Amino acid sequence: MELRQLRYLVALADERHFTRAAAREHIAQPALSQQIRRLETEVGLALVERTTRRVALTDAGELLVARARHIIAELDAAQAELQTLAGVQGGRLSVGALHTMGPVDLSLLLASFHRNHPAVELTVREQSSEELAEMLRDDVIDLAFLSVTEHIQRRGLELYRLVSEQLVAVLPTQHPLAGREGVRLADLAGEPFISFRRGSRLRELLDWGAADAGFEPRVALESNESRRIRSLVSGGLGVAILPRSDAASTGAPVAVARLIEPELRRDVTLASRAGRRHSPAATAFLALTRRVFDGSGEPADSPAIIDP
Repeated sequence: MELRQLRYLVALADERHFTRAAAREHIAQPALSQQIRRLETEVGLALVERTTRRVALTDAGELLVARARHIIAELDAAQAELQTLAGVQGGRLSVGALHTMGPVDLSLLLASFHRNHPAVELTVREQSSEELAEMLRDDVIDLAFLSVTEHIQRRGLELYRLVSEQLVAVLPTQHPLAGREGVRLADLAGEPFISFRRGSRLRELLDWGAADAGFEPRVALESNESRRIRSLVSGGLGVAILPRSDAASTGAPVAVARLIEPELRRDVTLASRAGRRHSPAATAFLALTRRVFDGSGEPADSPAIIDP
């Protein structure tokens, strides 16, 4: 069993397509297929189910991929540490991100990091908080910006809260409640809601807040893009709850009111797998982010001017 074969199998598990996996690993597709077959012969089990339309892993394939991710992550970290000792700056950094980051400007953080570490290969994966947590535990990504949910908690993760912000009600400008400074969530009980999809912290907060107010929200439309949700609300298709930073940004005209019963807040937290030995690149990014944010809910400095 060779390390390159494990890398090919992990790439295939991520891409679910032989050609895309081969392109990612910078080899020809027939060569990747051949190495996967050799690996299957060596372990004596089928690892991949092949059809004309899709690629799926067998139970044995899923088991081996989970182990392979940890092996590759440890070897990559060791290699990066050795490169640092040799004075070489490089390696890879994979960061997960929420669909809406509020006051955390990930683009500026990444740009600042890249200026100081231009040889590090950066990738960003955008998913829900629960998906990001599982990706961290499986070593698919190094770090993630997520919101802590009841399902995530601290199991297997190290968490560093960056900001906490208030959620507000977002209404069409012609809505009867438009113009009020504050509204109760119970006042919106009969309204169609436009919400983030299940698995997101904002959907969890909507469900929890509505239950506390004595009703089950009727979600008419779903989207994981706050600007689209705002546009749909502006068009009169429903109401929503959004972080204040999203509601206050430029976009389609809406009415915004503070939620007074219950008051809802969401966090943006930087997370990593507990016990993982971070590569120098991940360690540098952690340090940069913690310098930018002091953990009290406000950035400590502008990320555009942060230097190591």
